Amino acid sequence: MISDWSARAGRTAVAMRRPTAPVTYGLIGLCCLIFLIGPASGLNPVHGSGDGLALAQRAYFRRWGVVPDQLFEGSPRAALTTATALFVHASWVHLLGNMLFLYVFGVMTERRLGRVEFTLFYLGCGCLALLGYAAANSGSGQSLVGASGAISAVLGAFLYLFPRARVTSLLPFLFFLPLRFPAWVVLPFWAALQWLAAGRATGGPGVAYLAHLVGFGLGFAYAWARHGRTTRVKAAPAPAPEGENQP
Repeated sequence: MISDWSARAGRTAVAMRRPTAPVTYGLIGLCCLIFLIGPASGLNPVHGSGDGLALAQRAYFRRWGVVPDQLFEGSPRAALTTATALFVHASWVHLLGNMLFLYVFGVMTERRLGRVEFTLFYLGCGCLALLGYAAANSGSGQSLVGASGAISAVLGAFLYLFPRARVTSLLPFLFFLPLRFPAWVVLPFWAALQWLAAGRATGGPGVAYLAHLVGFGLGFAYAWARHGRTTRVKAAPAPAPEGENQP
């Protein structure tokens, strides 16, 4: 009896030490690693400094990011950028903002979907979000990089799966006081901000809000279609700042 209990306790202890959302943590780690070794971080001396670093950054974004006016030319390399762009970020703020949102909303979403489904969901919705933006801006020569489309899909799925989860938001018009609201209040509000910003966007360099909206809609629709017949889980509180992502 003692040895049997010890074996069960040992298996439980090992299980508790395992990552609860390995795909989410792996995506965060991979994005951070790629950013650190790339020219955008400014930390890798291989890419030079000053004007040389700026040239290296532009070339890097065009090589690995989505360039709408090249995407639909039929080039396999251009098509591949819909996947590679998900792991490239333009600045420290861009990276940290995206990874924070992925951590806060990705862990619970991955637990609900499962590792394999979450991986395919993240990559598929991320690529489709970039394609949606590129199709709407097919004449643009601006490079589009970042995981925001995929992360927006995670937010959309989270909204459907955990609508009552309480999310901590930092509201600038209330002096950034942390306030807790249910996800069904915070995330539609975030989506509305993206919609308003997309309407004011000029198509030049900046934030691709349309990719956020496409990803968010895809994520919500997927969760509804795939998990609509199952009982939605009432989630534990999840801290998350209210704000915008840069794709």
